[in-house]
Amino acid sequence: QLQASGGGLVQPGGSLRLSCSCVTSGFTLGEYAIGWFRQAPGKEREGVSYITSSGGFTRYVDSVKGRFTISRDNAKNMVYLQMNSLKDVDTAVYYCAAQSDERWRNYWTVQRYYGSWGQGTLVTVSS
Repeated sequence: QLQASGGGLVQPGGSLRLSCSCVTSGFTLGEYAIGWFRQAPGKEREGVSYITSSGGFTRYVDSVKGRFTISRDNAKNMVYLQMNSLKDVDTAVYYCAAQSDERWRNYWTVQRYYGSWGQGTLVTVSS
């Protein structure tokens, strides 16, 4: 299973870096593509960003392009989401999820193509 961490309260325009890690022994994050999703209060969960196991293919939802950067360090078994220029609308619980079959990379926002989900981390953007 996965765990997202690094959330918190930040002012508009600020930055946070979220981390996705494994909490289950024997689960190698580097073998999976990872998607970041978020769910804002009263809204559906949406895909935010995606990275393949090699890190060579990434995707972002339009609303975060140019502000968020996904990356991974397979040696450390970690995936990161660097969030800059945060806005009120970025307030949500953020989740990471693992996708074992990267043939679905072009459907990275479709949640049923992910097999493992982590506990979320709350990001609150407010002055």
